[in-house]
Amino acid sequence: MKIGELAARTGMTASAIRFYEQSGLLPPAGRGPNGYRIYDAAAAERLGQIQLAQRLGFSLDEMRAAVEDMKGFSKEGLLERIDQRLREIDELRAKLDGQRAELHTIRDALQAEWTAGRCFKVDQFEASAPAAAKHRRTERKVASHDFGAYKAPKGSF
Repeated sequence: MKIGELAARTGMTASAIRFYEQSGLLPPAGRGPNGYRIYDAAAAERLGQIQLAQRLGFSLDEMRAAVEDMKGFSKEGLLERIDQRLREIDELRAKLDGQRAELHTIRDALQAEWTAGRCFKVDQFEASAPAAAKHRRTERKVASHDFGAYKAPKGSF
C-alpha cells in the first residue's frame, strides 16, 4: 500500500510515517517502479505498536531500544521495559499525590487566613515543604551575604 493508504489506515500523517521510518522505528519501505514507498501490513502493525507505546508514555529513545531488542526478540527484555515504565509511573504518581495533598493544605490555609481577614505569609507553609526543599532554603540563607554594610570604593559601580 502507498503511504497515503497507510496514513488513512493508521490515522497518522504521511510526514509522521516518514519520520518514524527515518528514525529507525519503522523498517524502510520498499519502492514501487515509480519510486513511491510501498508498505505492507507489517508496517501498519508496527505503527500501531508505536502509537500504543506513545500513549503509554514511552519516549522515542525507549522505543528505538525496544526495536533493537526485538531484532533478537527478548520476551524478558520487553517485560523488563514494561516493568521499568510501571515503576516510573508509580514514582510520578507518588510525587503528584504529594503535591496534590500539599496544594489542598495550602488552599485550605489560604482560605482560612483570608476569611479571618489576614494576609498569608509564605513561611507558614514551610512546615509542609519536603525536607530536601527546606535543606536547600537553609543552605541559601547560610550562603547569603549582607551587602548592606559593604561600601564600594569610590569610582566603582
